[in-house]
Amino acid sequence: MDTKERRVGTCSRGIRCPIIREGDDIAKIVADSVLEAAACEGFELRDRDVISVTESVVARAQGNYATVDDIAADVKAKLGGGTIGVIFPILSRNRFAICLRGIAKGAKKIVLMLSYPSDEVGNELVSLDKIDAAGVNPYSDVLTEARYRELFGVNKHEFTGVDYVQYYGDLIKEMGAEVEIIFANQAKTILDYTDCVLTCDIHTRARTKRILKAAGAKTVCGLDDILNAPVNGSGCNEKYGLLGSNKSTEDKIKLFPHNCQPVVENVQKRILDATGKHVEVMVYGDGAFKDPQGKIWELADPVVSPAFTDGLIGTPNELKLKYLADNDYKDLSGEALKEAISASIKAKDGDLKGNMASQGTTPRQLTDLIGSLCDLTSGSGDKGTPVVLVQGYFDNYTN
Repeated sequence: MDTKERRVGTCSRGIRCPIIREGDDIAKIVADSVLEAAACEGFELRDRDVISVTESVVARAQGNYATVDDIAADVKAKLGGGTIGVIFPILSRNRFAICLRGIAKGAKKIVLMLSYPSDEVGNELVSLDKIDAAGVNPYSDVLTEARYRELFGVNKHEFTGVDYVQYYGDLIKEMGAEVEIIFANQAKTILDYTDCVLTCDIHTRARTKRILKAAGAKTVCGLDDILNAPVNGSGCNEKYGLLGSNKSTEDKIKLFPHNCQPVVENVQKRILDATGKHVEVMVYGDGAFKDPQGKIWELADPVVSPAFTDGLIGTPNELKLKYLADNDYKDLSGEALKEAISASIKAKDGDLKGNMASQGTTPRQLTDLIGSLCDLTSGSGDKGTPVVLVQGYFDNYTN
């Protein structure tokens, strides 16, 4: 325990690592990289530091890959290979386009039903202002592709410059399937076209499946039901299937990592053995935050963290300092104010739910908060820091 007052709170460091390849000992590489960074940069590890590892390098070390042909084989086996309704996909070249290649290859015809004005994570097909001007009710109105074009013309994504309606339609045809595109937000609408449905939403998938089955669909699968077991020796994810996958090459995807609880526990043990410090460890993917400009919610993975050590279970249990300063101790200042607030923090209950002094604190899972911090720290490009060390996250004003 430090004897002097620390002057720095939470600190997030991107840790550079070697390029990870299939078969690498990911736990050893992560632990060694953190220890080497600490020695090189002159900082020490402490109890309750958090080491976070991006899901991408864990999946790569696992060799958790599959091909378009693997997807096609599983889709054909589970949905019959005829006319398949593919509903509520997100608009993403990296996340969904390669999945769609495999889906189309496993079908004779795809009826692609896009949610509008935007997809589940906020990628816009058409602006709400245009929807209002056209007098369209997106909750109830079903649009054909021709009607969509008549009303709204060509709408390219603000950041990618892609017309996803054309892009997805062309992609399906390139894979040898017929395509019909409609726009609707009620899941059961697809049953007017086919009773074999692949629902591609992420966070609302359980509800969508329930609605479709109750409405009489013959076959209902989600992306989490495709490649949830190996196909012809492919990788898989038993819990999430294709959810959380990313494009690797033009005909191969990297799946969300599976069975990575042993990885985080192994890293934790290696750090304990090397330093005597008990750190927490998690695997993280997308952060859970929303972009105010593009209206895009970042979380295209099924969860922020698929694996984490026990110390990261739960939500923050914090008091709002400005509430205490402005209310309980509004007549105090200087050292007296500091001592009063410190005493409140030390005496706080284990569960502050409902306490007015905790209002405005963030009621989210620790792994979602820390994962978001780590996603922003590591970035999604060429920083070369797939591991993030977060120190001081569990400190408070009294430390």
